[in-house]
Amino acid sequence: QVQLVESGGGLVHPGDSLRLSCAASGRSFSSETMGWFRQAPGKEREFVAAINWSGRDTHYGNSVKGRFTISRDNAKNTVFLQMNSLRPEDTAIYYCAAPQKAFAVAIPLSSELYDVWGQGVQVTVSS
Repeated sequence: QVQLVESGGGLVHPGDSLRLSCAASGRSFSSETMGWFRQAPGKEREFVAAINWSGRDTHYGNSVKGRFTISRDNAKNTVFLQMNSLRPEDTAIYYCAAPQKAFAVAIPLSSELYDVWGQGVQVTVSS
């Protein structure tokens, strides 16, 4: 059974940092793009970041550029999202995802092109 499990969320103050992890099991994702999305209450799911299989190519949503960094450890089948300078508007459930096979070597930005999702992890930024 293919599974993505996120961890590392929590409640932090504005300006703090968090590091999310996404551990994959059931198959290797080392040759596939991996992505992070988030969804705040009452809002649509938003693209946060994506990384290609080698880690050499990354893309970020405009709202997180310069503050968040995506990385991966293929030996551990794990993807990370380092979040710095957190803001209240970063509050959301964060999801790790793998794209459909046809887009595995691309870096899709649309959630519709991802078909394997984790259960999500809550990140709350509040003073």
